[in-house]
Amino acid sequence: MTHETAQLMIPTAEADVILGELGVLLLECGTSVTDVRGTLEQVSRIAAPGVSVEFAILPEMVMVSRPGSSAATTTVIGKGEALTFRQSARASRLVRDLESGAVALEDAPQRIAAIRATPRHLPGVQSVLGCGLLSLGLAVLFRCPWWAAVLAMLVGAIVGGLMLVMMRVRAAAAVAPFVSAFVSTVLVGWAAGLLDLGPVPLFAVCAPIAILVPGALITNALLELTSTDIVTGASRLMYGLIMLAFMAAGVYSGAALTGLSVDSASAALVGDAVQLSGDGGGWTALPPLWMSWFAVVVLAIGIGLAFGSGVRLTVVCIVVMTGTYAVLAAFSAQVGNVVAMGIAAAILFVAARVLERVTLAIPATVSFQPAFLLLVPGTIGLVSLASFDAQALASAPMMFLSLCIGTKVGALLADLARITRSTVFRYWVRPARMGEL
Repeated sequence: MTHETAQLMIPTAEADVILGELGVLLLECGTSVTDVRGTLEQVSRIAAPGVSVEFAILPEMVMVSRPGSSAATTTVIGKGEALTFRQSARASRLVRDLESGAVALEDAPQRIAAIRATPRHLPGVQSVLGCGLLSLGLAVLFRCPWWAAVLAMLVGAIVGGLMLVMMRVRAAAAVAPFVSAFVSTVLVGWAAGLLDLGPVPLFAVCAPIAILVPGALITNALLELTSTDIVTGASRLMYGLIMLAFMAAGVYSGAALTGLSVDSASAALVGDAVQLSGDGGGWTALPPLWMSWFAVVVLAIGIGLAFGSGVRLTVVCIVVMTGTYAVLAAFSAQVGNVVAMGIAAAILFVAARVLERVTLAIPATVSFQPAFLLLVPGTIGLVSLASFDAQALASAPMMFLSLCIGTKVGALLADLARITRSTVFRYWVRPARMGEL
């Protein structure tokens, strides 16, 4: 019996539930509601050719209905728990198998259950260690003095542990950006005062809280706002901006409590970091410029640990983030920081889509979100700087607007190109199988 025949024999109610569960799985991977709807429509056309199925997608809910049918609308509600990058990659592979007809729809529940049951060894330890390495990588990348880089790593690990505790309670998770930013700033300010370090580099404050940046949330909001999902996109974008505001409020409150002052000469953007120079030695010396490339690698490894990537996906993160840094460093000197961020976002999004369609096992969310963390900290730096200098507030919206436009242009170019696996490396690219990631 062929897959097509088996799929046609699935009862309508059961098929709708499976489609709903697949949609919820993709939402938990961080996929936009626009992409989830498109995926479900494609899978339903393969599973039931000629049958009209409609989908209503919300951030944590999928509703499946059949126009003209007396059957009730099927509603599947997710748990709201984000999946790891490794689980997201396996979910992407399942979707491609369903779209190609290689896997029957009736077999999807077993695959979905296997994806959710993917083990993650010592998740708490990995998350804390990942947050510490992420903070260290950002601090060195933005060329903070060595003492500030070490301090950022320690505070980042503490913030990672605090997040693990707060995310277990739904009410506490809502204020986690403010509390984490406040605690981080207080610890940095207390250490600076105790050791008489003077003005602190901006990213000694920003690096430990960069893990809280709602990168995937903002990206999905931008994609949805220009599609038919305006309500969902607007709500996501507003929530993302509120998170950024909470982080800025936490930084401001912590600085006011400890009397922390920020070094006005420190870098707030990747383009600024390239031009820094210092006369200090020892722990007060700035990392050499060539160390920035190693910092990107450390940053990618930290993200891989924090978000649960396997070894292969971590390598992908390293390659993508290294390319993003190269684009930012090259274009910042030519066209300025604002335009360079938009160009980098556009190139990165196109590359993420190509990677998704060519390999079939690396969803765009997995490759784009880590590099997005390299773009957004520039905006976070300006927002944080606004907590100390109101004149810097005018720069943050321009950077964010450039990031938004670049992301949308990249999405448009990727859709117009219609790049598929059959048009790139037609014969010699073999997609990674489910057990290889």
